[in-house]
Amino acid sequence: MATHRIVALPGDGIGPEVTTQALRVLDRVERRGLGHFEVTTIPCAGSYYEQHGAEWPDGSFERCVAADAILLGAIGHVGKNGATVRRADGELAGYEQVIGLRTKLDLYANVRPVKLYAGVRHLVGGRHASIWAPQDVDMVILRENTEDAYVPGAFELTRGGERELVVSPIIITSKGAERVIRRAFELAMRRSGAPRDHTRRVTCVDKSNVIRAHRLFRDVFTSVARDFPTVEADAIFVDAYVHQLVREPERSDVVVAPNFAGDIVTDLGAALQGGMGMAASGNVGDRHAMFEPIHGSAPPLAGKGVANPTAAMLSVGLMLGWLGQTRGDAALELAAAAVDRAVGQAMEQSHAHTADLGGAATTTEAADAILKALDVELR
Repeated sequence: MATHRIVALPGDGIGPEVTTQALRVLDRVERRGLGHFEVTTIPCAGSYYEQHGAEWPDGSFERCVAADAILLGAIGHVGKNGATVRRADGELAGYEQVIGLRTKLDLYANVRPVKLYAGVRHLVGGRHASIWAPQDVDMVILRENTEDAYVPGAFELTRGGERELVVSPIIITSKGAERVIRRAFELAMRRSGAPRDHTRRVTCVDKSNVIRAHRLFRDVFTSVARDFPTVEADAIFVDAYVHQLVREPERSDVVVAPNFAGDIVTDLGAALQGGMGMAASGNVGDRHAMFEPIHGSAPPLAGKGVANPTAAMLSVGLMLGWLGQTRGDAALELAAAAVDRAVGQAMEQSHAHTADLGGAATTTEAADAILKALDVELR
């Protein structure tokens, strides 16, 4: 059995707490003989920077390059003075882990499953709303991860000590668009279609009616779609899509978007699935991948044992699926599916709900409930 080398970057705030619980998933999978994992944990980000003046120990990036996959906890540390810890250049301490790894490892596809589990109430219309049933919300959003308005560099004009002008680029390349769009269509081919009509559908979400760079993204989408005649190709402007996403989530199957538009729709998608504590993600390239919950470090919750570990545990599930697919390991793909089912089983029980879901479970209690269900699913 191959050994999969995993680098864990717990990070800041609640990151170490949820990462600890998420790594228990790998332990369960290993116990069942479905995989073997060598985990290296590296302290990093703002909490490390405050003590050492660096974002992680020397050699950490090289360990990430050599790893089979990376698990990131959360980034963002509040220092002793009450201010967010930043590097000398003004960037958030932890930038190297969040943005640096995405760029240097070319993790061009941000993969965000949006799924509502039975027993979890989504946040549209209020914390206890139940407009949409679980069977209505099951999609994956792919956000291009390295281009658009997030590329570094800007032009500033300062006169007399007053900053008068800032110009930031919006950059779309045909290469960057083509590879994430193609990945979206390939994903659609492996799925069962949209909840409403079971049609395999890829929806391009952009602002090509105004942003010229997004017109290139739309043109590439149209071109790539021709290679997948059995998948319905759909396109919509981002402002119209956020309206549609709230009104008709059951129509979405796979969504692909440039970086900025994708940033908007993915957070709205998280509200449909019960909040950030339920939202897992993967940052995926052709050779490397990093997985993380999207909830951030939540400093006010750190150390209180109340953070929701579900997103981190689902992120490990995504990791297992990616490793299984890219390494041709069917056992890991089965384990990934088992994690998803285990979360579904646990979420039906209110004793697995942390405070963000309206419950009273601690971080450990919620993780225990998921792992108990996982033990059954792995048999």
